[in-house]
Amino acid sequence: MKLCFLLLLLFLLSVSFTLSFAGNVTYDGRSLIIDGQRKLLISASIHYPRSVPAMWPGLVQTAKEGGADVIETYVFWNGHELSPDNYYFGGRFDLVKFVKIVQQAGMYLILRIGPFVAAEWNFGGVPVWLHYIPGTVFRTYNQPFMYHMQKFTTYIVNLMKQEKLFSSQGGPIILAQIENEYGYYENYYKEEGKKYAMWAAKMAVSQNTGVPWIMCQQWDAPDPVIDTCNSFYCDQFTPTSPNRPKIWTENWPGWFKTFGGRDPHRPPEDVAFSVARFFQKGGSVHNYYMYHGGTNFGRTAGGPFITTSYDYDAPIDEYGLPRLPKWGHLKELHRAIKLCERVLLNGKSANISLGPSVEADVYTDSSGACAAFIANVDDKNDKTVEFRNASYHLPAWSVSILPDCKNVVFNTAKVASQTNVVAMVPENLQQSDKSVKTFKWGVLKEKAGIWGKADLVKNGFVDHINTTKDTTDYLWHTTSIFVGENEEFLKKGSKPVLLIESKGHALHAFVNQEYQGIASGNGTNSTFTFKNPISLSSGKNEIALLSLTVGLQTAGPFYDFVGAGLTSVKIEGFNNGTIDLSSYAWTYKIGVQGEHLRIYQGDGLNNVNWTSTSEPPKGQPLTWYKAVVDAPPGDEPVGLDMLHMGKGLAWLNGEEIGRYWPRTSEFKKEDCVQECDYRGKFLPDKCDTGCGEPTQKWYHVPRSWFKPSGNILVIFEEKGGDPTSIRFLRRKVSGVCALVAEDYPYVGLLSHKIENNKNFPIARLTCPRNTVISAVKFASFGTPSGTCGSYLKGDCHDPNSSIVVEKACLNKNDCVIKLNEENFKNNLCPGLSRKLAVEAVCS
Repeated sequence: MKLCFLLLLLFLLSVSFTLSFAGNVTYDGRSLIIDGQRKLLISASIHYPRSVPAMWPGLVQTAKEGGADVIETYVFWNGHELSPDNYYFGGRFDLVKFVKIVQQAGMYLILRIGPFVAAEWNFGGVPVWLHYIPGTVFRTYNQPFMYHMQKFTTYIVNLMKQEKLFSSQGGPIILAQIENEYGYYENYYKEEGKKYAMWAAKMAVSQNTGVPWIMCQQWDAPDPVIDTCNSFYCDQFTPTSPNRPKIWTENWPGWFKTFGGRDPHRPPEDVAFSVARFFQKGGSVHNYYMYHGGTNFGRTAGGPFITTSYDYDAPIDEYGLPRLPKWGHLKELHRAIKLCERVLLNGKSANISLGPSVEADVYTDSSGACAAFIANVDDKNDKTVEFRNASYHLPAWSVSILPDCKNVVFNTAKVASQTNVVAMVPENLQQSDKSVKTFKWGVLKEKAGIWGKADLVKNGFVDHINTTKDTTDYLWHTTSIFVGENEEFLKKGSKPVLLIESKGHALHAFVNQEYQGIASGNGTNSTFTFKNPISLSSGKNEIALLSLTVGLQTAGPFYDFVGAGLTSVKIEGFNNGTIDLSSYAWTYKIGVQGEHLRIYQGDGLNNVNWTSTSEPPKGQPLTWYKAVVDAPPGDEPVGLDMLHMGKGLAWLNGEEIGRYWPRTSEFKKEDCVQECDYRGKFLPDKCDTGCGEPTQKWYHVPRSWFKPSGNILVIFEEKGGDPTSIRFLRRKVSGVCALVAEDYPYVGLLSHKIENNKNFPIARLTCPRNTVISAVKFASFGTPSGTCGSYLKGDCHDPNSSIVVEKACLNKNDCVIKLNEENFKNNLCPGLSRKLAVEAVCS
């Protein structure tokens, strides 16, 4: 009991300290020092433009409940400075409002100004207009770039100062970052790169923010700037100066997706292992990138081919719901680490080898306090070791945390947190209030090719990006070819072949207004090919090609000079062989007409004559669709099901949902895993799912964008789809699962009494608010197998399992089942490791 009370007291004290804001932030080789106190900090990345203001308080609070002290965000230059000196800080880009929400939650903030951010964000966050200022080269010792970079950095710093948001002013901002992962690319720019890095650091320090500056992945960061680590593992990272604390700015708990790619996942056991190892080895500030990934609304996704979803397999999912068990497992990890905070930061450490691949790091101070981390870094074999005259079992690839050097309160491989069963519940766009009322659609067809006055005519091809300057994804190329009556393919009824090569990113081909198909690259800088038989008639034939970008390059050496667009157009099968159209006179038009007229919002909706219909056409390319829709009932997050559409853009009430493209993964089913082994070092392709399936079929539509009724949904479909199959979906937690073994340690001993000198593990189930556990679908104490949704009883099973669980949980929002002798038979399964598996329904 004394241990329980002591641990609870230490935890409550550590929480209370994080709520007081600082004046003075300094550091030494061990940690940040805030108002004279050393701090061990857990940070959570939440990017304000990747959600909406209505979601910010909930996201911040969920991060805080998950054990975070700090919120981290980039500042997105191209979202704020729309053209030189034309600044925007409204809507999703209201940076001050976001920082103040963090402050109101009693949390600190790390502001990564950059202003280059990478972040899978369009053009790495740098405004495209800057590329077209004469003589500009990004991220090197280049006067035009440095001038605008310093001007924007100063603007942001002054904005924060005006609102008194730096810690030195009593605000929440405790760290600021300049540049981002430049160490990877500095050598490409030779001496100019080195000069630029030093200039950036000096410029940042000169801003006099009163808080330290950091540079991640910058191995030559000059004092007083702190160099930090970005990786899946940073336990072995050492700052370049012994006077700097060990800071992990990006721990990737998942990975991003690309259209046509797989769906990457990182197991919670491995994420927890990496975090525990970092603090075991002297880390003091840790940030999850991302903790909430969110959504690349509009055309903000970088690329090529970064999906609109930026879910990142993060602890909070794209829709704002905690991802369980990952969120819960990490919450318990954070609680365990916080129990060790004082002795970790103020004590002395000793490393002890406990055998092959097993080591303990022990921290002690003059008061006699002691904390230990015991790690088994073997990626295959469990180990049992002796430590301080006691025996400890460590699963492979795990860390046990002992806040008193005796009792294990957490092991990274033992996930006791519940798993949520999440369902996307559809709402039919064609029906209102469950009646058979059919909505009226508006339809508008775009002409294939030049609309209005041409923007330019040129022999040969232009670079796509240099022509559009990223004001749109679209660039029309049209030319014509004369076919003589004597061509053999006309007589034989055969077809010549259109052959196109392009360096990015995709294209649609039309011949005489007829759609011929789509081709696209693989998301890299390599070229791709379109090859298709086409029908030509005698006389003049029009070739119209719609070139597309799908997000601009986000990083890399000289990434600002990576181009896109057509490089060759030929037609094979003429009497005289292959006709090369590449040097023909091509007529160009930037964008599509509906986009130019802004028919997706405001007055633009009425600037065209929509064709009204109750049966919108299917399979029709270059078509705009408009529907009046009701908000889905309830308050759950909302997604838009675009599985049966082709490719295009979507808006709700003028707000940009983003690019949709239910492109099927090019990988075979065997390229993905059925069950992921968390053991061993993680890489993005280790635990993929979704092979052979659409990369993204659901698109997040924030609740705050809906009106009670009369919502206008606008779709621009490029290649053809079935608009009658579009659905809104509500993201609901329909059930919960738990799988807990008797040998699981539990940090919950903070709030659950030790009975008869034994710490009994518990299974805890919690349904969403306003719902209760209405049924228990499965319950077995003994040797059950399987995973959530597919549990099976083992040879050993307590027949009273369902009765025990139902008694504890039915008709309750939250319940706890103790794995103790009162609930389950003590003599069951002698010699076997027993566990409890439960699946319950929330309604």
